[in-house]
Amino acid sequence: MRLIIPLAITFTAGIIMILNYFIPHQPFRLLGDNLQDWYLIVASGAIFLGAANLMHVHFRKIRLKLKNWKYSPVTIIGFLVMFVLGLIYGVVEGKPFDYLFLNMVAPMGATMFSLLAFFVASAAFRAFRASNWRATLLLTSAFLVMLGQVPIGAMIWDKIPLAKVWLMSIPNTAGQRAVMIGAAMGVVATSLRIIFGIERSYLGGAD
Repeated sequence: MRLIIPLAITFTAGIIMILNYFIPHQPFRLLGDNLQDWYLIVASGAIFLGAANLMHVHFRKIRLKLKNWKYSPVTIIGFLVMFVLGLIYGVVEGKPFDYLFLNMVAPMGATMFSLLAFFVASAAFRAFRASNWRATLLLTSAFLVMLGQVPIGAMIWDKIPLAKVWLMSIPNTAGQRAVMIGAAMGVVATSLRIIFGIERSYLGGAD
């Protein structure tokens, strides 16, 4: 029963959502809207479970003195401070929660993302080695795009900005759409595997 009931619920909900998309009429529309409302309810409950799990994981790291446990008190204190301030004063503009978010959380997030620039530069250096014609083509395209982004590119040759625009709007867009189509096909395939019970990893340890 631990396996049959979750598979039956998944199959029923998945088929209803598919029929609601292709047949947007009653009773499928009503069932689909209800399932979407239930999804929001479950997702909201998952936020509280995630917060409880965050506390459990970090308290456990402190208790057992696991690797990098000294960062856990900072995480716990920061979470509790933001949580309490949000409950007491709300999250509207000008309140302590908003002040801490704009002056602490946002700058720290920007710092983390700025560090990615060094990893991107390192990856680009390795990827742009002209070891074959494909890498050479990638290197040339990247060089033209970077030159087209700065004023010195137009000073070198007035066609470089136009080449940058063409590269970004034609080959780059085509590649992005190909990736999106491939990702969409992967999502469809995975969804069908889950609906029909072929993929069961979401069941955890159920046999």
